[in-house]
Amino acid sequence: MLMWETVEFGRAHRGRPGVLLADGSEPEPVLFDGGSGANFHESSDWWFYSGESRRPLATDLRGACSCGWRGEPRYPLDWEQVDENAPYLYDTSGPRGDWDRHIAGIEALAATVPDELTVLLDQVEQQLDRLAGDAPLAALRAISRMEHIVTEAGRTAAYGAQADARGGTPIGPGLGLPEEEARRRLLRYSLRH
Repeated sequence: MLMWETVEFGRAHRGRPGVLLADGSEPEPVLFDGGSGANFHESSDWWFYSGESRRPLATDLRGACSCGWRGEPRYPLDWEQVDENAPYLYDTSGPRGDWDRHIAGIEALAATVPDELTVLLDQVEQQLDRLAGDAPLAALRAISRMEHIVTEAGRTAAYGAQADARGGTPIGPGLGLPEEEARRRLLRYSLRH
């Protein structure tokens, strides 16, 4: 499965090359019969829409995101250029670029993390990676302290964000997440022990 994901937004904004049929519609996922059971596997991977085995024939690709966003530009799909043994090698840079711009728009609307903190977090990550290789027990001690910091600061931030939400401030855009996912994140931090 060809998916694009950021560390910060994860599954809430998972991107992929989406497909369009000749009439401009987006097909349902392709179902695969596993044999003698009631369970079916389904996939929305673009290369399954080849028109073979009674599957729909995709004519175009476009950027797609798990949040429901769909890119406007259409990229004609040249099935003669698709290697059936390695379809993931087909050029999907157009849809990927559109999804990258979608993510940049989400990030632009999200609450700004101060640059100094971003730099510090990057440094902590690099040092923990090094320490995990050189002195794993020391790294685990540091990670334990980080978990305590995250628990305490996360709870305080979640309570503050919940108070803002009760005052009418939507929390989803500030976190760059759909509202339901943002509320789940607040709940997770507010209940963390």
